[in-house]
This record gives sequence, structure tokens and C-alpha cells, in this order.
Amino acid sequence: MQQNRNDKLIVILGPTASGKTELAIKLAKKFSGEIVSADSRQIYKRMDIGTGKATKKQMKIVPHHLIDIVNPDQEFNVTIYKKMAVKAIKDIQKKGKIPFLVGGTGLYIKAVVDNIEFLKIKPQKKLRKELENKTTEQLFKIYKKLDLRGAKLIDKQNKRRLIRAIEVCKATKKPFWEQRKKGNPLFDVLQIGIKIEKEKLKNKIENRIGKMFKQGLEKEVKNLSEKYGWKTWSMQTIGYQEWKPYFNKKITKKELQQIIALHTRQFAKRQMTWFKSDSRINWIKNEKQAEKLIKKFIKLTFPLNS
Repeated sequence: MQQNRNDKLIVILGPTASGKTELAIKLAKKFSGEIVSADSRQIYKRMDIGTGKATKKQMKIVPHHLIDIVNPDQEFNVTIYKKMAVKAIKDIQKKGKIPFLVGGTGLYIKAVVDNIEFLKIKPQKKLRKELENKTTEQLFKIYKKLDLRGAKLIDKQNKRRLIRAIEVCKATKKPFWEQRKKGNPLFDVLQIGIKIEKEKLKNKIENRIGKMFKQGLEKEVKNLSEKYGWKTWSMQTIGYQEWKPYFNKKITKKELQQIIALHTRQFAKRQMTWFKSDSRINWIKNEKQAEKLIKKFIKLTFPLNS
């Protein structure tokens, strides 16, 4: 039953609402693994419904890491994430288990898989203050002029990431995307992507949002906005930022739900644009295909967990 799995890392990725959590839990249970989240929003405490976190019941089935690690008003970035994720992965490997890196934040996944080193540029306070007053659309236009290639991959709705990218471009006089350096690989990686038809994903997104509304998303957002305000980085998240005009009685709940669905579909499209640029991803349609890939990857010589 013993085998060398010390450097193995399995990545489960895909667009939002594609079923990553459910698949990862089944696979991690079957292959004696633990899950490390690669979601830039599930790191925040009290942001549970809108970020689609695994339930407490699901987390009891398989241990989860890097969920609920910072308050919604705390500073957090990909450099901090990479350091924490690498530690969590190595700790799981030391226990003789297989780490499953699971999520849809492409930059977080790439940072770990390709051992990306990010430039340590200090925040430009004056510039940052100026940029924070601009909309995401205005920020994206600024960034596009500075880094055309990076603009094709960056999350257009992520105000924090746009500001940081502009900041780095202006400080170094070079495109942000060209300044990331790949280190030597830290792990032997298998990347599995969930392939889902466009119409099916659209329906899953709409069903998921409807479920979130029933679960109490309105109360969650109201509590967070009252405690942290609307300007914190975390509140720029899809599913949260759209509520402000609703609370100000400028749109109806039906309109709100449609706006969130639209933004989510647009986000899923951007995620797929990012993932499609990585030819190492093995795209699967079902759990059996994923199992087959994993068995081959870990050279399975022991009974599966029941």
C-alpha cells in the first residue's frame, strides 16, 4: 500500500458553478486526499453564501484548507496566498495524503503550479488613492493601454487586481504580465478541468443564484455592508457588489438577480479564456474520466477508500 506520493498535486479547476466542489470532495475522499481552496473570495470569513463555499457537512467529509482565513476588510494578495497554499500542500503530503488544489481563480492556481515569483513593489499610496475613485471600466481602459496581453487575461471586474496591475506597470515602466517569473516546479502536477456546455453552465449559474437568494444572501450582504461598507476589496465581489442599488431602491429584486447572473456568466467566460491558454489541463466531462486520470497519475497500487 505504500507508494511515493510526496510530490503529487492534483488540481481541479473550471468556471464558476461547474461543480468543482462536489467533484473534488468525491475524488479526495476516494483517493485519500485533502482540499486546498484556490478561490480568491472563499478566503474571507462571513462571505459564505455568495462565494459558494462548501457546507460544514461537506467539510466534514474531507478536510478543507484556506477557507475563512481573513476578515473581509483585511489586505490579501496572490503572494500571501501562494505562500500559504504551498505550506498547506506540503503539510498534506507529509501526512501521506494527496492534496487537491480546487478552485476557479486562475492566478492563484498558476502561482502554485508554475511556482510564480511576483515582484515586490510597494503600494503607491498616492496613485492607489487616485485609482480607487475610478470605476472598474475606467481602470480596465487604463490597464489595457499599459499591458495589452495582460488585459486579455485579467478579471475586468476585480478592482483590486486592476489597481495592483496598474501600480506595478507604472512603478516599473513595464507590462505587469511580463514581470512574473517561473521558478522550478515545486510539485508533480495533474490538472483536471471540468468541461461543461455553455447552455448547461448558464442554467447551473441561474439555479445556483436562485438557491443563494433562498439561502439568505440578502441578509449576508446586508450584514457585511453594514459592518465593512461597500469600498472594501471583498465587497467588490460578484454577488455582493450588485446589491447596493437594490438597497437604495434603484432596482427590483428580479433585476438584481438578472444582473448577478449576467456578471457571473461574464466571469465564467473570462475564467475559461484564462484556462484555455494552458495546454496542460486535461478536460473531463464526468467523474469516471477524472478517476482514470488520477489512477494513472498516482500509479494506483492500493485499494480505494470506500
